[in-house]
Amino acid sequence: MSRRFFHIIKSEKPVIVDFFAEWCEPCRQIPQILKEVKSEMKRNIRVVKVDVDKNPLIASKFRIQHLPTVMVFQNGEPRWTRVGMVHASEIKSALREHVNE
Repeated sequence: MSRRFFHIIKSEKPVIVDFFAEWCEPCRQIPQILKEVKSEMKRNIRVVKVDVDKNPLIASKFRIQHLPTVMVFQNGEPRWTRVGMVHASEIKSALREHVNE
């Protein structure tokens, strides 16, 4: 997953990464929120889920200490991060504000 993950986030199109764990109850709500974002956004975005228990090196690299954590990457660089529950409107706003068109 590690090589593939780093290849994916180098994309010019925004990549939303959902850092989660199976045992994390709030993490179970994030996929539905991201599905809403993906269906409503006009831009071409990608959504990736990363289980921090199965991918500790990725979690460590981006200093994921609390779950859920949602990050937006573009061209390999983190553009926006939110820890805890997040609303679809907040993610869409972040995409408009922090991502290079």
